[in-house]
Order: sequence, then C-alpha cells, then structure tokens
Amino acid sequence: METLTVEPRTSVKVDEKKIQEFAVMIRGQVITKNDKSYDEERKVYNGMIDRYPEMIIKCRDVADVINSVNFARENKMLTAVRGGGHNAGGLGVCDKGVVIDLSLMRGTRVDLKNNTIRAEGGCLLGDIDHATQQFNKAVPTGILSTTGIAGLGLGGGLGHLSRAYGLTIDNMLEADVVLANGKLVTASEKENADLFWAIRGGGGNFGIVTSFLFKMSDAGTVYGGPMLWHLSDGEEMMRFYRDYILKAPNSVYCYFALLTVPPVPIFPQELHLKKMCGVVWCNVGDLDKSKKAVDEFRKFKTPALDYAGPIPFSGLQSLFDGLYPKGLQWYWKADFVKELTETSIRLNINYGHKLPSTHSTMHLYPINGACHQVKKNETAFRYRDANWAQVIVGVDPEPANREKISQWAKEYWEAMHPHSAGGAYINFMMEEGQDRIKASYGENYEKLSKIKAKYDPENFFRVNQNVTPAK
Repeated sequence: METLTVEPRTSVKVDEKKIQEFAVMIRGQVITKNDKSYDEERKVYNGMIDRYPEMIIKCRDVADVINSVNFARENKMLTAVRGGGHNAGGLGVCDKGVVIDLSLMRGTRVDLKNNTIRAEGGCLLGDIDHATQQFNKAVPTGILSTTGIAGLGLGGGLGHLSRAYGLTIDNMLEADVVLANGKLVTASEKENADLFWAIRGGGGNFGIVTSFLFKMSDAGTVYGGPMLWHLSDGEEMMRFYRDYILKAPNSVYCYFALLTVPPVPIFPQELHLKKMCGVVWCNVGDLDKSKKAVDEFRKFKTPALDYAGPIPFSGLQSLFDGLYPKGLQWYWKADFVKELTETSIRLNINYGHKLPSTHSTMHLYPINGACHQVKKNETAFRYRDANWAQVIVGVDPEPANREKISQWAKEYWEAMHPHSAGGAYINFMMEEGQDRIKASYGENYEKLSKIKAKYDPENFFRVNQNVTPAK
C-alpha cells in the first residue's frame, strides 16, 4: 500500500514556544499532539489515511489563513490544506507538518440581484445547497453534501448538474486566494487572469482559496433519484444508457453505477446485498419533460427498484450521505472515458459481479452536454472531449479488508485503463506519481507549471496532486 504510507517530503520540527507564541495570533484553534482532540482532528474522510501532523490550525478568518501560511513558510514546515477533508488520497493531512484547516470558515452570502453566491473556503456542498435552495437555485457541484467545495471546485467539480450547467469551475466567477508569500489576491477574468485559469482545475497548487464567487442556476425541484436493475441485465442496460446519454438534452442527467444494495430500511429487503446496476437521475426544468426522459428507461426494461421522481435538489444531494460516513476505508482508481466499447461494457459488468464489499462501487459520471461547450485550453481542466469520468472505489468499514478492496479496484482499473482517454479526474486519484498527474493535464501541464513558478516558485503548496514549478 505504498501510495498511502510513504511520506515523500520531510518537515522541520518547530519548538513548543514558537507554536505557543503563534497560537496567540489566531482567532481559531491551534491543536497539537498534546490536545485531547488531536486524534479526532487529524482524521480525514478516508479511514485508510493515518497521518500525524505536528499541528492543526483551524482558521476562523482570512487573517488566520495568512498568519498560518507565513508561520509555516518561515519555519519551513510541510503544509497540507484541508477544506471538507474528502480528498481521495488524504492530501488534506500530512506527517510531521502543519494542517491549515478551513472547516470553521463556512459562511455564504446569496446575491439575488447578480444571481451569485459567495462561499467561504471551508464550505461543504450542503452549506451552499442550503443557502441557494431557498431561491430554487443551485451551483453545479458534486453528489454528496458532505464534500468540501474547495477541493471539489479546484479540481474541476463534476456532479448532478454538469450536463445542464457545466463543471463547478465553469460557474466560478472569482476567488480570493492567499498565496505562498502570504499575500491575499483576487483571481478572476479581470484580475490575475493566469491564476484564475490555473485554479479552475489545477487543484490546490497555487494558494489557499478563502472564498469563491459562483454564478447560480435554476434547480429547485428536480426529477431525480435512483433506478436499479439486476446485474444479469447489466450489459444491456449499460449499452442502452451509453446510447441514450450521448444524445440526451442537456437538462437530462444520470450517472451509471455498479453496486451492492445495502441492507438498510430504505431499500426493499428482497434486494438487500444483491449486486445490481443502476442510474441516478437529476433532470432539471419542466417536470413532465423530465419524467418522459426517465420513462424511456422504464419502458426499455422495468427496473427492480424505482425511486426516481420529483425531489428538492438539496434532498437529492444529501440522499446518500448516510451510506458513506466519515472513516470508511477507501481505495480509489479513476480514468476519463471517451467511448464505452462493447469490450469495455463486458469488462465493467464482469467486475461488477466481483464487487468485494457492500460499499464498493463504480460510477460513470457523464461530462458531455454543457461541459463540452468549454474548450480544453480555456481552463486547466483539460479533458473536455471525454464523455465520462469513471471512478472505481473499493470501500469497507473494516481495516482488515483494506487489501481486498484495494486489489479489486487495482485489477478493475488495469483492465479498463486501455479503454480510457489516458488521464483521470484529479479529485478521484490517490498519490499515483508525476507521470499520472501530467497525463491528467495533458498539454495544459506546461502552462500550469509556468504559472506555478510565478505564484509558488518554492513549491510551498506541494501536498496535493502536485504541479512542479517550471525552472
């Protein structure tokens, strides 16, 4: 499990007196190994990650972030930045260094006149959904309300509204960023435009975003929810799904999944622990038209479970939160996919039959529709010609099953990778090496590297899917 246990960079240990002097300057909290809350605070979403920072700084405002960056830089401390903490590879925490934690910075402000929302860097998607749903609005983000907006958004941001309104970064208007030198700047099309280009897909390489300004879109009640079929129908349903979603109106969205039905009351008992395939819908706009789109699947083959119907968008976003609480063991593998060939369909269903645990799954998220309206060099997110982002996740509550779920994910990915577009969505990647990062940015990597050299020449922000500064 080398991708989880090897800390590739060292950090300088800071004496206790300096830490105490620094803590006086912070309005939030400074947590060290001597604090009772330390073991809980160092944990991240992925229970496989077990790292021990020297200190965790829970920032309450922008001044705290600036002071934290300056302190870490001046003391040569390895620095990780954490928003919601969902990062696949656990890159919101590090060994022997400092964690700058934004989880106390969760303020939002809706501006109806300009149809925007300002969201602080520690916001979860649920915070944004809560603020916007009052006005039947939303920002295109992910599929779980417990995800942090900063990590998701800086990596691109794909989810339920991607086909209708594009990626999260396509709806970003500006961001306030604390740079490695401690300076606060605004990045937008008009100010620091190169930085704005880079943070739209380039991850946390360029600074700490303390707040985002997003454009809002219409998404009050949507036609959404899951539909499941038995895995014996898997190849047929995946083929039908492929042909359908490539031609569907942008207002229609559904991702394809392979899963094991969890034994919880919301699912019929006769389906508990059955391996199945399915789609999860999120259609915006006219509900009658949305229903007609879903009816095409119902008519093609009657689902074994059909929970699709009118639902508040915020309700859909939080629908599966309870199934994936913090602390499960996760091993992620991912790729972008342009075509679902007959061979790849057979391989997918074959590995669906081998799902190693109740929580393990595969999702194919469509990123065509509005996502294709932006050119591959307009933002750092490069794979604008891909039709799906595929993620394969081995998940289980028990550390004893870590090897089993990891091996399944690796073998599945190795079978599928020859049928992929080459790179992957960085938010779905473990620590997989520099070649993998370069493949995920393609020809945009060189430009990212030059911008990195301008804004972070010493690679201070390096606990991430790292873009190294150009020499």
